[in-house]
Amino acid sequence: MIATKPGASIKGGEFLIQDIPADSVFIPEEFGEEQRMVAATCEEFLNREVLPRMKELDEAKSYEPIVGLLNKAGELGLLATSIPEEYGGFGMNFNTSMLVTDKIGASGGFAVALSAHTGIGTLPILYYGNEEQKAKYLPKLATGEWKAAYCLTEPDSGSDANSGKTKAVLSADGKHYVLNGQKMWITNGGFADIYIVFAKIDNDKNLTAFIVERDFGGITMNEPEHKLGIKSSDTRQIFFNDCQVPVENLLYQREGGFKIAVNILNIGRIKLSAACIGGAKAVAAQAIQYAKERKQFGTAIASFGAIQHKIAEMAVKLFASESATYRAGQNIDDAIQALIAEGMPESEAKLKGVEQFAIECAILKVHGSEVLDYVVDEGVQIYGGMGYSADAPMERAYRDSRINRIFEGTNEINRLLTVDMILKRAMKGQLDILGPAMAVSKEIMSIPDFGAEEEEGLFIKEKKVIKNLKKAVLMTAGAAVQKFMMAFDKEQEIIMNLADMLIEVYAAESALLRVEKLIGIKGENAVAVQKEAALVYLHEAVEKVAWAGRQAITSFAEGDEQNVMLLGLKRFTKIDPYNLKEARRRIAHAALEAGGYPF
Repeated sequence: MIATKPGASIKGGEFLIQDIPADSVFIPEEFGEEQRMVAATCEEFLNREVLPRMKELDEAKSYEPIVGLLNKAGELGLLATSIPEEYGGFGMNFNTSMLVTDKIGASGGFAVALSAHTGIGTLPILYYGNEEQKAKYLPKLATGEWKAAYCLTEPDSGSDANSGKTKAVLSADGKHYVLNGQKMWITNGGFADIYIVFAKIDNDKNLTAFIVERDFGGITMNEPEHKLGIKSSDTRQIFFNDCQVPVENLLYQREGGFKIAVNILNIGRIKLSAACIGGAKAVAAQAIQYAKERKQFGTAIASFGAIQHKIAEMAVKLFASESATYRAGQNIDDAIQALIAEGMPESEAKLKGVEQFAIECAILKVHGSEVLDYVVDEGVQIYGGMGYSADAPMERAYRDSRINRIFEGTNEINRLLTVDMILKRAMKGQLDILGPAMAVSKEIMSIPDFGAEEEEGLFIKEKKVIKNLKKAVLMTAGAAVQKFMMAFDKEQEIIMNLADMLIEVYAAESALLRVEKLIGIKGENAVAVQKEAALVYLHEAVEKVAWAGRQAITSFAEGDEQNVMLLGLKRFTKIDPYNLKEARRRIAHAALEAGGYPF
């Protein structure tokens, strides 16, 4: 592995082949006063305006309550975080916008409505619009005077977005594009003033994006969809019937729509992870409070080891996901600033910065959504029978969480993308995967150096474990690619195994680096529980990497090759024994004392 110097910039995906120093990562504890004030505003707004009305919002017969809340959010500036000051926004950095998404994430359908407006509805104009388009639309989107929606998905085009059939034809006088087609699953569709619509002009191969105003006419829609969860968000099918769109409302360039869709989805993925963190924290707090109040056999169920195990696992998984999400968010911010310093226009730099870390965005979308699913599932279990009742909060949280594994590309698609992007960057020479993979291949054929002297320092053994987990990924991926060559993309089961290994490596390393940095700031005694959380997660990650590695290796290797690789995997997934039960109990006690997520 290559050691990275403190403060050195890192490229997306390089975590797999680099030793990352703790002082090069951002941790949530480093948010400044301004960011904490923004977070407090979000929490106050939710506690006062949204959370007491969750049942009412779910059962509302119209979208008016959600529109009213979006208007209030606009008055507080919560819709303007990412918009530059010249267009009426606050121009805050990427990680601050992530913090807003985190704090709003506890509000179910309202969080979806707000994120659709500020994210996929507004960002295409911010990043791809010309000056006239930005000046016309962004100020009103920043205040919430106009609401936005994003129209990409069609009945026959989900993950394969570029196969959409909506058509745009230039009018005879050359002044308008005439849109005809159908879009579905459109969040905010019923009340949006602005739609970002993707269509193909004539027989183009790729999509083009358009800014479509509701008042252009030719727009009809179905009644709201009846959904499993996020019931308070307005989701519709939208129909465009000879909708007249002025030519100046073509966004970016002809056939540039697919590029817009891909890059905006990258942003949506990492922000979805932040929203899942916020949702999971709220559920954990409710479950912990219930465990403290619910008595069985004459004592609160929070005192039972089985319940404490669940509470600890909630905190551990959340700690890892939070650590990884804000680490990547700062990487994106740093990349943006570096590109601006090189002379790149700000809007282009923001896109390139996110694109650079598209691998991490996909990883975090999967990890965050699956952590939330775990937390809500265990939340229902802690509530027991009441967890199944619609009169208790777990039932809604359980239903609302399920969409996140489908949003922004299903978790299966994101797993496939994670590995695909790494391999493509390697083939282009942007990531030196081949060199480290060959080194690992030689290493598994050599005799382990049992007599090597131990280095001194914090987490030396644990860092070696992380380094070895990376070697396990490189070994398995290298052999699989060599085996299947150009047919590798057809081996989706193996690719999913490799993605799981990558996800666990990134999350475990992020948690460990956060604790190491915290110890440098506060001292080891002050972060003892955080250290326990990172160590518990690391042990669990080792088991998951070993399991996924075995699944992959036995899928393609046979005989001596299989035996050598399995021995290599065993070598790379070793970790010293640790009393995880006692560690989890200490974490659970901290969570019970805090009344929620303790970090």
